[in-house]
Amino acid sequence: MLASIDQTISLIAPAKINLALHVTGRRNDGYHLLDSLVVFAGFGDRISVSAADIDSFHMSGPYGHALRADGSNLVLKARDSLRVDFPEQAFPVAITLEKHLPIASGIGGGSSDAAATLRALIDLWDIEIPSPNLTRLGLALGADLPMCLLGKPLIARGIGEELEQIAKFPHLPIVLANNGAAVSTPQVFGALRKRNNPALPALPELHAISDVCTYLDGTHNHLFPATMELMPTLNDTMTALHSTKPLLVRMSGSGATCFAIYDSDEAATAAASKLRATHPTWFIADTYCGEEGY
Repeated sequence: MLASIDQTISLIAPAKINLALHVTGRRNDGYHLLDSLVVFAGFGDRISVSAADIDSFHMSGPYGHALRADGSNLVLKARDSLRVDFPEQAFPVAITLEKHLPIASGIGGGSSDAAATLRALIDLWDIEIPSPNLTRLGLALGADLPMCLLGKPLIARGIGEELEQIAKFPHLPIVLANNGAAVSTPQVFGALRKRNNPALPALPELHAISDVCTYLDGTHNHLFPATMELMPTLNDTMTALHSTKPLLVRMSGSGATCFAIYDSDEAATAAASKLRATHPTWFIADTYCGEEGY
């Protein structure tokens, strides 16, 4: 048996943050066309896999209780999809998901969990799979999977399958905040008033935090008005983040998580401490995104 069979492989499943999200159209099959600047945080869930006598799946962490541990879970769908393609290498596994990201919060938790599961099992099962094949496998699980498998700053187009990696991206201190409300992504897209918006402007070279903020000033999250209509309490989160005097505040994805950008890690940490003191029941995380690996 392979040496890797005795290992426990543990990977972070980072929060996926849409710094900008433009809705540019809709296909005949109902999928919306997007242009999005996407980065991945240094904070997220954690997936651990190890060999076992029989398959098992355990969830822990502050949000583990909010998910179902059945076939609807993307972690198990990822395991089963990879096993179908590589049945001779796919021995039984124990999978643990430490859930630190809130559910239905616009930061790609489920997709990132599934992507981390695929990467961990590919390592544990000693599978060789070309990148295009892995991308196709991921896309069959969800439109966000290809970008989560890449896990680097990128521009995503189409329904999320057309990826352009950004060669250089600065260290970006951020705070993530969610007031505890969940919002349905299909409902948000259904509530859109306009679906044919301009694409993202051309991306300049980004050397510093100020370059990122200047670029973002000329972009939008086109899902924000629809999310606000469905969940007015989102304004509470935005107001709280603005009170910490950041460089920029915006909603990520379809919500309800918002992010704020700061000029230093120390400023982000201080802002998060203030928010935790005033909103102790909220999800608050001070972290970073950028070109570092996760």
